Amino acid sequence: MNYAEFSKRLETISGITVTPFNKATKAVDWEGVKANVEFLINKGVKVIVPCGNTSEFYSLTLAEAKEEISRVVEYTAGRASVIAGIGYAVDTAIELGNHAKQAGADGVMIHMPIHPYITNTGAVEYFKNVIQSINLPSIIYFKDPHLSDNLLSELAPLEQLVAVKYAVNDLPRFAATVQSIDPAHHITWICGTAEKWAPFFYQAGAKGFTSGMVNVYPEKSFELLHALEAGQTDQVWKIWKEILPFENLRAKYNSGNNVVVVKEAMERLGLRAGVTREPVGELDMQDKQAVAELIEAWGLKLQTT
Repeated sequence: MNYAEFSKRLETISGITVTPFNKATKAVDWEGVKANVEFLINKGVKVIVPCGNTSEFYSLTLAEAKEEISRVVEYTAGRASVIAGIGYAVDTAIELGNHAKQAGADGVMIHMPIHPYITNTGAVEYFKNVIQSINLPSIIYFKDPHLSDNLLSELAPLEQLVAVKYAVNDLPRFAATVQSIDPAHHITWICGTAEKWAPFFYQAGAKGFTSGMVNVYPEKSFELLHALEAGQTDQVWKIWKEILPFENLRAKYNSGNNVVVVKEAMERLGLRAGVTREPVGELDMQDKQAVAELIEAWGLKLQTT
């Protein structure tokens, strides 16, 4: 494995998959998972991430998470890189990561530990143990602003660490971290807070961004990426303004709307999103109307009401 070469694959949009749940039973709609993977691949997405936060990872059982990883690898069939989201306790994350490896995933994205008590040294050990136990290209999902970026400096020499999905919206902090880590460590920096923040992170050193909106309107996400890559500043901000209302709607209620807005938009476009699982509830009528108006403003055709 040439980890430096692999890191270059991530200089693009990381499409976080949606997990469709049946409205009546809340069971996973596996045919919907397949349809959504096909949609992303047909629209040109080259990095697909099952079991991310937009996938409602923390609403899945361990068995469901494993099955989602296996099925996404199967459905992708080598046409894109599959980066499997893994997390929870160290042993659970390793179990999920080794399952992903056996299933044929190309790499793993390690979620920030969900724990009421976390220290910098403990977080370093968490990520190091997981990365070294799986031996696949690994991405760290860094989103806890209370942790020091020094932990990234400590982990950077690990050969398997190919990228950091940085999701703390502190641009001076991010830029300083990027500048402090030797480029020889072949880390690709990814904006972890999607299209809304991508132009800012790109100027500070990011080379790609994650996206949930790509499940709805991938053409617009790629317009932004290509404008960033080409340095077309005026075009970047024009596209950004078109995207901003959608991302702001997702950010409502302390980002409680993050997934359900994507699912509402997908359903209105005739895609397979289904409902969300608890603790995310249905959108209120005002927000549903806002989604419909945004879709119409983009010039997309509403399929459902």
